[in-house]
Order: sequence, then C-alpha cells, then structure tokens
Amino acid sequence: MQVIPIKTHKITEIDTDIFAILEKYLPRLKEKSVVAVTSKIIAICEGRMSEDTDENRDRLVEEESEYYLPRHSNKYDFCISIKNHTVVATAGIDRSNGNGKLVLWPKDPQESANTIREFIAKSQKLKDIGVIVTDSKTSPLRWGVTGTAIAYSGFNPLRSYIGVPDVFGRPLHFEKLNIAESLASAAVMVMGEGAEQTPLAIVEEATFVEFQDKNPTEKELQDLQIALEDDVFYPLLTSVKWKKGKGK
Repeated sequence: MQVIPIKTHKITEIDTDIFAILEKYLPRLKEKSVVAVTSKIIAICEGRMSEDTDENRDRLVEEESEYYLPRHSNKYDFCISIKNHTVVATAGIDRSNGNGKLVLWPKDPQESANTIREFIAKSQKLKDIGVIVTDSKTSPLRWGVTGTAIAYSGFNPLRSYIGVPDVFGRPLHFEKLNIAESLASAAVMVMGEGAEQTPLAIVEEATFVEFQDKNPTEKELQDLQIALEDDVFYPLLTSVKWKKGKGK
C-alpha cells in the first residue's frame, strides 16, 4: 500500500468550493484508489467556522453533540463528546489550522463523502474509487492522536473474519477489520497535524479494499455502528453522567 500526501495552498474562509480544490490539486488517479480529505477543509468551504472563545466553543459543543461531558470533568479543560455515533473531543470543533476561528465538522460528512466520490468518478471517468473524510482522535490511555474516518464512500468498510479459522484452525467469532478506520489512520499520519499543508492524500495499491461503484446504503451505514448495549465498552460509556446535547 502506498499513501501519497497532496500539498495545497492554505485553505481559508475565502475558499468556498471543495470541488475546485479537488480539481486543482488531485492528479490523474488510478482505478482502485482511495482519496482522503480532511474534514476541516470541507467544513471551511461550507463556512462552518465561528468565533474562537471558550464560551462560544462550549455553546457549540452543546449544539453539535448528541452527548457531552463538560470541560471541567478533566484536567485538560476540553469536552469529551459523542457526535455521529463517535466518541470525539469537543464535538470535532478545533482551533488548529483555523486562522483564528473555530472550525466545526462538515454539516453532513456522509453527504460530503458521497458527493466527492461522485465528482471524482465523473470528472476522472473512474469506476472503482473510494473516499474517506478524516479527522484526528485521541485514544484512552495513549498519548497522541490517530486518524479516524467520519464518513466513507465507494468501498466495503468492514472485512469480517467471523467463522474464518486462524492459523491453528480455531474459528474466529467476533473479529472484523475496519477498513475505513485503517485507511484513515494511514492517511492522517502522512497528512500531518501541523503546518504540513497537505489536507489531501491518495491511497494506492490497497489490495484489501473491496470497492463498490456506489454510495453506501442506509443499512450499510447502520451496520457499521454498534448499539450501546452491545458495545464492549458499555460499562465505561454508561458510568458517567453525560449531558444531553442538541445534535441529532
């Protein structure tokens, strides 16, 4: 697998067309490539920015998240939240690379992934092309961030090993490989977190990806999620007093 970061100009609030950015910077793509796009540049193009104050950030966290824990609940003074069925810091709202503004997640990350895939497939006349919308996330008990896919399109996001024997012939009972998350982790690593100015990446030769010439169905999106009561982290997720946000 090869992951190639793509350098762009500094994306700011004067940029309003994500498709113009993609058309300008994406090279001629190969079939069976996956394009990673940071959620931040999509959100900036949508005008999803706001005044950078603690009070405004707190207000936006409540508006954007489904559930959240207030900033004072930890010593680092930032909120932990659940948004779009994802545990993420401050509902995805970030100061970095925002040019003095708070940058939110895109209004509808899945719609963004769908329309970007359709645009690339049509403009470059490709059949098998995948898209992931990426962000960074923290992990419990680990320093540092890794990439996460907050939306995907054009491929099967899971590979099930259930019923497949391991090297000693023991059938696997629960294992599934999250293809979308794995791709996002690799892409975000090469795109960087600071002033690299590479908000796009191309993943090639990912032979483990099963491409689909379509956007994911509602059922496929639901199958990617785990109901709270079925989650192995259920005891942890329900042991704190979440505040109810206003997000859908």
